[in-house]
Amino acid sequence: MTNESTASADIGLIGLGVMGNNLVLNMSDHGFTVAVFNRTASKVDDFLRNEGKGAKVVGTRSMQEFVAALKRPRRVMLMVKAGKPVDEMIEALLPLLEKGDIIIDGGNSNFQDTQRRVNYVESKGLWYVGTGVSGGEEGARRGPSIMPGGNHEAWEAVKPIFQAISAKADGEPCCDWVGDGGAGHFVKMVHNGIEYGDMQLICESYDLMRAAGLTPAQMHEVFKTWNDGRLKSYLIEITRDILARTDAQTGQPMVDVILDAAGQKGTGKWTVISAAELAVPVTLIAEAVFSRCLSAAKEERVAASAVLKGPKALFKGDVNALIADLEAALYASKICSYAQGFAMMRAAAKEYGWSIDCGNVAMMWRGGCIIRSAFLGDIKKAFDKDADLVNLLMNRFFASALRKAQGAWRRTAIRAVKMGIPAPAMSSALAYYDGYRAQRLPANLLQAQRDYFGAHTYERVDQPRGTFFHTNWIETGK
Repeated sequence: MTNESTASADIGLIGLGVMGNNLVLNMSDHGFTVAVFNRTASKVDDFLRNEGKGAKVVGTRSMQEFVAALKRPRRVMLMVKAGKPVDEMIEALLPLLEKGDIIIDGGNSNFQDTQRRVNYVESKGLWYVGTGVSGGEEGARRGPSIMPGGNHEAWEAVKPIFQAISAKADGEPCCDWVGDGGAGHFVKMVHNGIEYGDMQLICESYDLMRAAGLTPAQMHEVFKTWNDGRLKSYLIEITRDILARTDAQTGQPMVDVILDAAGQKGTGKWTVISAAELAVPVTLIAEAVFSRCLSAAKEERVAASAVLKGPKALFKGDVNALIADLEAALYASKICSYAQGFAMMRAAAKEYGWSIDCGNVAMMWRGGCIIRSAFLGDIKKAFDKDADLVNLLMNRFFASALRKAQGAWRRTAIRAVKMGIPAPAMSSALAYYDGYRAQRLPANLLQAQRDYFGAHTYERVDQPRGTFFHTNWIETGK
């Protein structure tokens, strides 16, 4: 469709990057007319000539023309880089929009920035929606998981579009209202943190199999089998495919020619920082983030390998037994990772006054997003049974699964230690499980230490909770 001067577009999108382009085409496929604008005008022309040719798209070359092309209430979706560019775009739009119009941030913004923007835009008489969009390029094109939050008054205006273009699981859209303020971007942040954990757990499983002498082709078969069982998920599926790929230049397995230095964009780090502020132990996610940091220090690790000695990564035993143990350990660790993530969302809802429905979140993640898996259906059932479930580990289904996996889980952790193979995510998951089930932890000694050097006080086992005491340790010691 060529450029039109009348207000014909159902929604507008600013930012014609890969994600923006694919969302526009997805909307068009579902019958919505989309006005598009990009600061670099040539991108609009290129899009109309190529991917957008024949789509229900209104190309515009100025902000004024863009806004004029939108039906009321105007719905403007920003797909620009997080941070300052979002604030700049809001300032450019405000003078052109009217009361009741809606600005939607579909990027990976920090939820605290979204919280601030919701209040600011509302003070100008407009509505603001911060929405997580997961699924990458393919998800944006064919159906992502969408997690909107912000001014609830805007939900009815964006709901028909978002639920139409989202992925579907059992016929239900993987999109629903998350909560007020920055809730949408918070849930997306936790999603990404869990994604970090899932990827690290898979990589540790790969590393142990590699140390046991399995080739990428053999590991491909293992992941293929795993994807037919309880570990069935998008990340297991793509790992299966990666391990089957051969490098065209060398003829070697593709995975073997890729440098072992991981990158990250920051959402995992935000998850860990936010968890610390909420006092929620997301230990597995933290280990996944720091494992990427350690991997990036490639040159240091190469130098250290010549100096620091440890056991040789040799495996002697039944490889099939190792693989069976790994499957159970991976599943158990995955349960702990999600338990930490959902506990974090419950804590945030309490802290910020949000009404996050954890069962709905699990449903939204069942399709379109990177962590989509059959496993999320069991999480949905757990929260359907008990909407106030404090921790997934307390659900009977998951508690039983962890009990059955314990032997294999512990053998895997021991095997990794004996072989000198780092498995920080699996090990921390096991430590979290043991810590959470412990009736007594050594924190009594820790609290005594705090009271000794800082007079921080302590509670007593023979007194009611909330009653604090202090000991003059130095005087007592004399």
